[in-house]
Amino acid sequence: MRIAMIDGGTYYHHRTLHDPDLAPSLAGSIYAPELIEADLDPYDCLYIGSRQDATDLRQAAPRLRAFLDDGGTIVVTSDIEAETWVPGVRWQPTPINFWWWLTPGASSGLRASAPSHPMFDALSLDDATWHHHGVLTPPAGAISLIDADDGGSILYDDTVSTGGRLIVMTLDPCYHHGSYFMPATTRFLKKFLPWLAAQPRYRDAAVT
Repeated sequence: MRIAMIDGGTYYHHRTLHDPDLAPSLAGSIYAPELIEADLDPYDCLYIGSRQDATDLRQAAPRLRAFLDDGGTIVVTSDIEAETWVPGVRWQPTPINFWWWLTPGASSGLRASAPSHPMFDALSLDDATWHHHGVLTPPAGAISLIDADDGGSILYDDTVSTGGRLIVMTLDPCYHHGSYFMPATTRFLKKFLPWLAAQPRYRDAAVT
């Protein structure tokens, strides 16, 4: 798939876009304030960088919905108020434990709920484990890939809510990778983005 990163203009998005280990997986970028007028035709997938102002995303919501209904893929990350503009997203805030890993024997409280999903051929649960910003209730028919032990999903794959594919997570990898903070986020991006780029275009797979 040809992936465009939706760039909120922050330093951590800039670092993600220009990281030589990640750039080969990205076909381009779109500055979020220009999204409503941007040409989306060259792309099969839009990766929405974490922790950015949702105003531009809400304004572009009709175009993003049309992109999905035309068979596109959108990856939704954390702290972009996805519940206000992404079809089917139900996001519940939860307390964030940034430092659970400093306690000997502590558990992240996460588990792989669909370990046979192809994503786990590319990355492990440990690669997706640092902390999470809330939990999700996947729409009926969507597949939760990672669950919180105390309830809710933190990453799901949804091919039922639109004509395309939504991968929704409460993880914020771009923020921490771009802030040089939490190595798991770098591992996640270095594995997740190449896996995503290697996927067949959903619009083609849906037809066949």
